[in-house]
Amino acid sequence: MTAINPMRDAAHNGSTLVGGAVSCVICGQPRANRRGRYCSAACRQRAFRLRRVPPLVDDGLLRAELLRRAALVAHTVYECSVCGERNVGERRCPECHVFSRVLGLGGRCSECEQPILLADLLELEVQ
Repeated sequence: MTAINPMRDAAHNGSTLVGGAVSCVICGQPRANRRGRYCSAACRQRAFRLRRVPPLVDDGLLRAELLRRAALVAHTVYECSVCGERNVGERRCPECHVFSRVLGLGGRCSECEQPILLADLLELEVQ
C-alpha cells in the first residue's frame, strides 16, 4: 500500500528555502529546477572547481614571493646547531653566536610566541 500524501524534504541536497523557492548551494539564488543543485552552469562549474582545489601550499611560489618582497629572512625559521634553539628571522644564535641552519618557512605562534614551521602547521612532509 502506498502513502496518499508522500512527505518530501524541502532542504534536499543541502539547499535552503528562500522565499518559498529552493536556493542554489553555491550562490544562494533561487533555482529554476527543484531537482538540480545549482541555479546555472556557472555555479555548477564553480562547484566542480572548488571540489578539485589542491589543498597544499606551493613552497617554491611562496618562497619566490617572499624573496621578491625582501621578506624571506623574516619568515624563515633557523635552528642553532650547537644549542638547538629555534629563531625566526635571526641567522645567528643570540647565545652561541654561530650561524644557524635553515629549517624552512614559518613564523611565531600567536598564543605562545614559539617558532613554528609552516610544514608543521599544514602537516606537510618535509623533503
